[in-house]
Amino acid sequence: MPDPVEISRQLHQDLRDVDLGEPVDYIYRPLDYAWDIHRQYLQRFASKTPRPILLVGMNPGPWGMGQTGVPFGDVDFVGDWMGLDGTVGTPTREHPNKTVDGLDCPRNEVSGSRLWGWARDRYDSAEAFFERFYVHNYCPLLMLEDTDRGKNIAPSKLRKAQLETFSGPCDRALRELIASLRPSYVLGVGNWARDRIKTAVKDWDPDQTFEIGRILHPSPASPMANRGWAEQAERQFIEQDIDLDSL
Repeated sequence: MPDPVEISRQLHQDLRDVDLGEPVDYIYRPLDYAWDIHRQYLQRFASKTPRPILLVGMNPGPWGMGQTGVPFGDVDFVGDWMGLDGTVGTPTREHPNKTVDGLDCPRNEVSGSRLWGWARDRYDSAEAFFERFYVHNYCPLLMLEDTDRGKNIAPSKLRKAQLETFSGPCDRALRELIASLRPSYVLGVGNWARDRIKTAVKDWDPDQTFEIGRILHPSPASPMANRGWAEQAERQFIEQDIDLDSL
């Protein structure tokens, strides 16, 4: 069974030639240009097994993983809280309003600030959080439109044929990560991610030893998430019989 570093390396190789067509005009591959920090994230935080909870997001955001190579990777939390550092290059083709500045990025990702802020407030240190959790993005590709502001395109907005160009390798990588980390719960961050988890593991493990569920996505585009995301996520853990205090 490959370790998490090899899983990510192979996923990048499998997706390096993906071309989605309109409306996706730009594809950023942070597993390439931000590999240095991504590899550190894997080596420091994905090495201990088993891991009670695996959280699965959709794909990089332009101010999070698109800058740092870390899922929901708000620059302040990646640098200051996780203690990660390293060289970040630039995408092969870069939108002028979505430039990559790595840990020097002047903007924060709201989704990442909310998720990692909750993790810090609840567990204090990154090490304590990652003893219980690991966070993975289903697809490592950031997709943008060729508009003035470079609108971000979520995988949930793609046509079925476009999704199928990368879902096979992403499904396989997710299964391999589950086998490596051996979580008790695999939770989608949002409905779309939960549904992809179900598709990826369907008929894979007849003796499935983990539960599939979801928590609310922390995106500011979600009216619900803007009404106290951390408190709602805590309630959702309780509703799924996940006792965070006993993990």
